[in-house]
Amino acid sequence: MERNKMANRTTAVISEEEFIMKPYIDWCFKELMRNPNTRRGFIAELLELSPEQIGNTIILENELPKRSEEEKKGVLDVHVLLENGTQLDIEMQVVYMEYWDDRSLFYLCKMFSSQLCKGEEYDRLQKCVHVSVLNFTYYKKDDICYRKAQVYDKATGELYSDKLELQILELPKIPEEYHHPDGIIAWMKFFRGGKKEDLKEMAKGNTYLEEAYEDLMEMSQNEEKRRAYEARERALRDQLSLQRQAERAFQRMTNAQEKLEEIQGKLDETQGKLDETQGKLDETQGKLDVAQDNLTDMQERFSESQKQLEKARAEKDAAHDQGRKDAVIELYQKGFLNLEQAASEYGISIEDFRKLLV
Repeated sequence: MERNKMANRTTAVISEEEFIMKPYIDWCFKELMRNPNTRRGFIAELLELSPEQIGNTIILENELPKRSEEEKKGVLDVHVLLENGTQLDIEMQVVYMEYWDDRSLFYLCKMFSSQLCKGEEYDRLQKCVHVSVLNFTYYKKDDICYRKAQVYDKATGELYSDKLELQILELPKIPEEYHHPDGIIAWMKFFRGGKKEDLKEMAKGNTYLEEAYEDLMEMSQNEEKRRAYEARERALRDQLSLQRQAERAFQRMTNAQEKLEEIQGKLDETQGKLDETQGKLDETQGKLDVAQDNLTDMQERFSESQKQLEKARAEKDAAHDQGRKDAVIELYQKGFLNLEQAASEYGISIEDFRKLLV
């Protein structure tokens, strides 16, 4: 038991010694940017200038002024002003956010327009750059980890203005094979974080990264700052957990919707077949109705023909009977038949036959 306790204490001590803050946690990132040298080194890489050209930098208030209550409030992570008037909004985002491109464009335009007060001339406007350091993949169609966006003339392809610029750094896309201590990718690898020894190795050979590493070590050993860091890390972890729960719930809803649509499709298909069958039945019924009408017409014609035939037969029989009777009278008158024979052949009495002859 004592041996296990000692082993646990040893593990805890080792863990404490190895602990180092993750630079991609936005609280930690902001703290690192408080160091003027770290800011200068990072911004120099962003603007492709030497640190000497960057000169002094100032962190401005991190809340943009509002012109009316209706305007959306814009809060910046690190709002930096350079000696030449250029402003940068450097924002570290840990948790995935929809419409990040629109959001960053909103903050860029807000920062640009807030430079002027009422009555000031437009020539006072200076370059503004929004820098998104993303610890998630936003542009999923490519593997580009660092991109810049500016305003270009669509007709000529020339730069319309260099005063508005967006830079997007997607940390998960960093190429594994990059090991150079300089360049924007080196900063991205450092911000991505890792073990203490790995971060130390990343910073080696880059004065500004080495200073950032020393600050990171110092912050990691400061109990008050560590509490603030861990509180923020927990909040981000909870936010990420809620986001994933929402994504899973949304996925379940999407799957259910797709299933319902599939079932509805099959029902529609079945209904279509039923409608087709009903159409054929209606067509067959129509043909049967026509056949029935034809049969009825034929029956009526047959009945009429039957009546005419019977009439003709009756007329024939009547004519035949009358002819026979006329022949009997003629035979009687010529003396071939006596009165009794003639009346018998005629089918009447002798008295009636005499009346017939009158």
